[in-house]
Amino acid sequence: MQDTRALALTFEVSGLPPVKTEALSIFAAGHRQATRVRTLLQAACTAAQRTGWTPLTGPVEVDLTLRCPPGHRTSDASTLLGGVCAVLQDKKRVSTIGLAHLGVLVDVALWADDRQIRRLSYVEEPAEEFSYLVRVSAVPTLV
Repeated sequence: MQDTRALALTFEVSGLPPVKTEALSIFAAGHRQATRVRTLLQAACTAAQRTGWTPLTGPVEVDLTLRCPPGHRTSDASTLLGGVCAVLQDKKRVSTIGLAHLGVLVDVALWADDRQIRRLSYVEEPAEEFSYLVRVSAVPTLV
């Protein structure tokens, strides 16, 4: 039987991505990144439901394209990628803080664990308004 799961998922999000810049979890209730986290989770949830996406269990590639007005970049690539990747992995392993404030969004995961990531890419494009494009894909395993 052929596996019919989608092997790539691409979606756009308005605004800025969450950034991971401190030891405090971006999932903590009231964190200053909370709105960005919820916006990303909602966009990922909508895209996953539309395509029938199930979380990847093998090697993963993550591509992030930030669209921003020229000269208005807000963070460096590593903190942007870190924030997006933290939000899109399975959050059930974050057991040190309560996640009830996320409601059903706590179950949104595009892959199980960041250790699956084999490729990352970051690109900036000029735009009038902030937005970003996320692409997650399975990396073919070599035999």
